[in-house]
Amino acid sequence: MFVSLGCDKNLVDTEMMLGQLSEKGYTFTDDETEADVVVVNTCCFIGDAKEESINTLLEMEKLKEEGVIKVLIASGCLAQRYKEEIQKEIPGVDAIIGTMAIDKITESVDKALAGRSENYFKDISATPVYGKKRIVTTGGHYAYMKIAEGCDKHCTYCIIPKVRGGYRSIPMESLLKEAAELAENGVRELILVAQETTLYGKDLYGKKSLPLLLHKLAEIPGIYWIRILYCYPEEITEELIAAIKAEDKVCKYLDIPIQHASDNVLGRMGRKTSRADLERIIGRLRAEIPEICLRTTLITGFPGETEEDHEENLAFVEEIGFDRLGVFPYSQEEDTPAAEMEDQIAEEIKEERRDDIMELQQEIAFEKAESLVGSVLTVMIEGKVADEDAYVGRTYRDAPGVDGYIFVNTTAQLMTGDFVKVLVTGSNEYDLIGEIYHEFTE
Repeated sequence: MFVSLGCDKNLVDTEMMLGQLSEKGYTFTDDETEADVVVVNTCCFIGDAKEESINTLLEMEKLKEEGVIKVLIASGCLAQRYKEEIQKEIPGVDAIIGTMAIDKITESVDKALAGRSENYFKDISATPVYGKKRIVTTGGHYAYMKIAEGCDKHCTYCIIPKVRGGYRSIPMESLLKEAAELAENGVRELILVAQETTLYGKDLYGKKSLPLLLHKLAEIPGIYWIRILYCYPEEITEELIAAIKAEDKVCKYLDIPIQHASDNVLGRMGRKTSRADLERIIGRLRAEIPEICLRTTLITGFPGETEEDHEENLAFVEEIGFDRLGVFPYSQEEDTPAAEMEDQIAEEIKEERRDDIMELQQEIAFEKAESLVGSVLTVMIEGKVADEDAYVGRTYRDAPGVDGYIFVNTTAQLMTGDFVKVLVTGSNEYDLIGEIYHEFTE
């Protein structure tokens, strides 16, 4: 059994480990009471993620003590960062696999079951694992595709470069092969992920190559939507904007984590943009692609953030009117420059500031949902509402797991992964309500 925690990039690693084990004849269950082996793919990005990972390992260790499971393996970012602490504090963990050693999962499980447990680690700057068989766990109609590993940005609050290494792109030919295989197996939406997608290819090809990758992916039969997450604003080029605009398959949707809007805080964070840069880049995107849906994330309570900085953040959110927005209170991560900064902010203030922004964003999001009433949108069906003549779906404006849904009222028989045209007839907070306008299957 696998427990995959944290981000979608970690989920891709989990799916590759599942694929490797399946090739060796292992079978899987979602019920820990039926499992011989449990692998916890951990996360350590912020405090809450660390706590969830540690609690999950402790939970599984208890099951091992009770004889319910035989082997417990830890992988992922927490396992990479705190390997010594895990071995000392959670002795029930039989083996630890580092972030760059997921290709050793079958050896690790084989040896642990034979009573010869061994840890596997590689240099964090090693060539990333790619081209392995995957078992897609997202339902089969959409899949994440990791196009790069690591990060070179070194934002002062972030631990990722220390557990994932520097930025390394996956070769384009491997990504195109993987995308074609996913399409052959029924995947209709590809979601491109990396710590930063916008720099894709610069290390391999000497220039940013995400636009070329988009054009090539759009040629693959069976793929209907291509969605881009985690675009650093300073790396968005005119060529990228043109590619998104030109390719019908590329969702007019960008996830752009800006983290803050005050130049004072952006500087302390080690970010490469100013407020003026952000306004210019967002203005350019909206001028070229008027229907584009923009998602961002913000951090509140960063060390040294003043009340004026917070007010500036609020004013920016109101001015820009992001379609989607998430806010996280700053998490003080050891071994990062920000953790050592003076003027750390009290947790209560961090949370109050988060709530201020989310209250404002809620108004913006509800108004934007209401403004879509009367429009016709293409919808990918996610599933049926139990005991009702209705289905749940997503529009190009909705990434799975973080955005809203559209509820489609119809007596038609639809399948997960079908695309339909839907007339939006109403909104309910973050979600939309609609009815079939024109059904099409391609």
